[in-house]
Amino acid sequence: MSHMPQQAALSKCPNCAEPVEPGDRFCGACGYDLSVVPALPQDHPTLTMDAAGRSAPDGTAWPVAPGTDGSGTPAAAHLPTDLPGTDSGGSPLSAAEPAAGPPAPGVRFDRPQEPEEYRLQAPDPRVAAEPATPPEAAQVCVACRAGRVDDDGYCENCGHAQPRERDHMERESGPIAAVSDRGLRHHRNEDAFTVGHTALPDGSPAALAVVCDGVSSATRPDEASLAASQAAGQALLAALPRGTHPQQAMHEAIVAASQAVNALADEPAGAREHTPHQNAPACTIVGAVVASGLLVIGWVGDSRAYWVPVDRAAPSARLTEDDSWAAQMVAAGLMTEAEAYADERAHAITGWLGADAYELEPHTASFKPDRPGVVVVCTDGLWNYAETAEEMAEAVPLDAAVRPLHSARVLVGHALDGGGHDNVTVAVVPFPVLPQGAGSA
Repeated sequence: MSHMPQQAALSKCPNCAEPVEPGDRFCGACGYDLSVVPALPQDHPTLTMDAAGRSAPDGTAWPVAPGTDGSGTPAAAHLPTDLPGTDSGGSPLSAAEPAAGPPAPGVRFDRPQEPEEYRLQAPDPRVAAEPATPPEAAQVCVACRAGRVDDDGYCENCGHAQPRERDHMERESGPIAAVSDRGLRHHRNEDAFTVGHTALPDGSPAALAVVCDGVSSATRPDEASLAASQAAGQALLAALPRGTHPQQAMHEAIVAASQAVNALADEPAGAREHTPHQNAPACTIVGAVVASGLLVIGWVGDSRAYWVPVDRAAPSARLTEDDSWAAQMVAAGLMTEAEAYADERAHAITGWLGADAYELEPHTASFKPDRPGVVVVCTDGLWNYAETAEEMAEAVPLDAAVRPLHSARVLVGHALDGGGHDNVTVAVVPFPVLPQGAGSA
């Protein structure tokens, strides 16, 4: 049977420090149970030793350590630093620099001195560079000024469609400019354009404009016109600086545009289940290049290019022939131009860019005008309201050669004032092209 160790006598209460009598089991002041006070641990005093390992003179005789020289000092221990070390790759570790002055006994100086303060980790610059994004405010309807616009772009209050990025576009590039507008009847803009300027290998300037009109009866006509205009523009900007003849460059640009539109028809199986009766994406194209005194026109479909001289006493001209039912009737001598274009089938096109088009036949033509003027490159959304060359010349401002952007805006306004039944896109290209800074804009 085990027994409790006998408690040592206490002179004061360990709880309130009041004096207690020997044999008291409870403190008279605070009632603390003196029987639960643990026994004092056995005392092991700490002895002081000198550097030789000898105890302080207290009469205690310490044995001499083995392997000493008789003075009581042990032989030098074999330190880990006495052996060559290697890192995980097998390379020798760098030797530690010795500390200045003789080291004290039992002190190691083979580690570098630690700094008084540890540096904090530098903040991630990517996190610091990204400002906090505030929550996006709900878009308010431009019509009723009260309703919230849903993800489809319609007002939840009045149902009004909100303006899209392509509803109205304006762009300048060097000496040329273009404007495109949705019109007053269509729910979206299915036209697209590209304008650009570059330099030929001899340093002379070159300018270009490409206008495309999406075929509304096809699927995704807006994507077709955008893909075609971008592909044709990129092809021209790449070919002309290499010295490719402008007419050959125009032909290649139309082929590149056709390939870009064809690629839109490469849909996964079953993607057209909801629109089985729609044709592949399609569009028309017309482009103009002005370089080295040469005017090159290329087209497929019924988008047009017109020549309007600065001197309005000189004749204007239409530079393209439509790929349309009406044009075929006139060319075959079956109808007069007035009769053909009065027919409801007049604007049915016979040539276009798209996977379901007939054999691609790009039309190109070169001209060398003998006087300055402008080239109007447009979709039928404009020429429906200025069909003949004379009507187009009347609509073009007199200062079009020096104010192309203003002139493009005026021509779009002319179509909207006439009814705006279709998308309207027009580019104004001055001829000849002057180097930058050589003329006013």
